[in-house]
Amino acid sequence: MIKVSEQAKKKVVELMSDDGYNPSTDYIRVGVKSGGCSGLSYDLKFDKEQIEGDKVFEDNGVKIIVDKKSFLYLIGTTLEYSGGLNGTGFVFNNPNANRTCGCGESFSL
Repeated sequence: MIKVSEQAKKKVVELMSDDGYNPSTDYIRVGVKSGGCSGLSYDLKFDKEQIEGDKVFEDNGVKIIVDKKSFLYLIGTTLEYSGGLNGTGFVFNNPNANRTCGCGESFSL
């Protein structure tokens, strides 16, 4: 399961609405791809449809879809949003990551 903090939920709803998505029916797609300074990087985008094999979750009113491969890397992750002095953006609190880069956008196992 992937969890969504209250701050992240507010930002997801705002951004989905701005981009023409409906937060009550559409999804945020979370994935992992090769790349980044630590080897793997997070991928985050909005989606209107599920693909066969997707894992589907809902937490804090946010619908989340994850492909099967990425799910193995993301089990137990919490999506958070930071608007502080160190930068603004979504942050993945991933208990499976052994190492993360300074920006928090990539990780390794």
